[in-house]
Amino acid sequence: MAKVILVLSDALRDDRAAEHMSFLEHLVETRRATRYKVRGELPTMSRPCYEAVHTGVAAMEHGITSNHVVRLSRMPSIFSVAHAAGRVTAASAYCWFSELYNRAPFDMVDDREVDDPALPIQHGRFYNTDDYPDFEVFTAGAALVRKFAPDYLLIHPMATDYLGERHGGDSYEYRHQVTIQDNMLASAWPEWEARGYTLLVTGDHGIGPDRLHGGTRPDMREVPLYVIAPHAAGRGNTGITVSQLQIAPTVCALLGVPVPLTMQQPPIAA
Repeated sequence: MAKVILVLSDALRDDRAAEHMSFLEHLVETRRATRYKVRGELPTMSRPCYEAVHTGVAAMEHGITSNHVVRLSRMPSIFSVAHAAGRVTAASAYCWFSELYNRAPFDMVDDREVDDPALPIQHGRFYNTDDYPDFEVFTAGAALVRKFAPDYLLIHPMATDYLGERHGGDSYEYRHQVTIQDNMLASAWPEWEARGYTLLVTGDHGIGPDRLHGGTRPDMREVPLYVIAPHAAGRGNTGITVSQLQIAPTVCALLGVPVPLTMQQPPIAA
């Protein structure tokens, strides 16, 4: 039974992560981490993918079929299952996660900072602007670790999506931000490892050189998955492609909570 931090980097392409996340790739190269390629779900839009990652269910079943569907999730999720099992949950994330798992619609005053043991995301620090700095997102997540020691923490930085949609996935701005996120993880990981966390780093979707996502091309669909266990060896680069629907049952298995029947894909051999 582990504690888990999931970093869901918005619009993090698989190839750009391999090229520019040198700390994570160093852990892979030295077999301190395990790397997979993830085949993301369709549509390659943010809100449907957030729901797919957290419920392990495809869009036509979970019903969040576009970014414009604003309602609470109707499926068992990592948050709801962990909460029901008495585990502590937290998130430093975009406000759409609050709308999916806590309350909808998002209230900028009442829902920005939440500490409520009755909610699926018990400790939430939510932002509502697309250009909100990644540094603030990671810092808020690190503060949640120190203050509440959550069993499951989501950290959701969005600058890669914001810059990719303005400059493209091949641009200096986008690639540089991927490196910045890697540097933030390099700074945070030693403390998280000492606290016994397993770290997963992935994306919801990718983004093309034309500044677009929402399609079916590999640059829109393929994202990485890094798995780093505390004080343990990894498998290096497996060369294996896994389904995005496997992330939710994998996190549940790591947390030691029941995997709902709706999560039909098998956990990844993390």
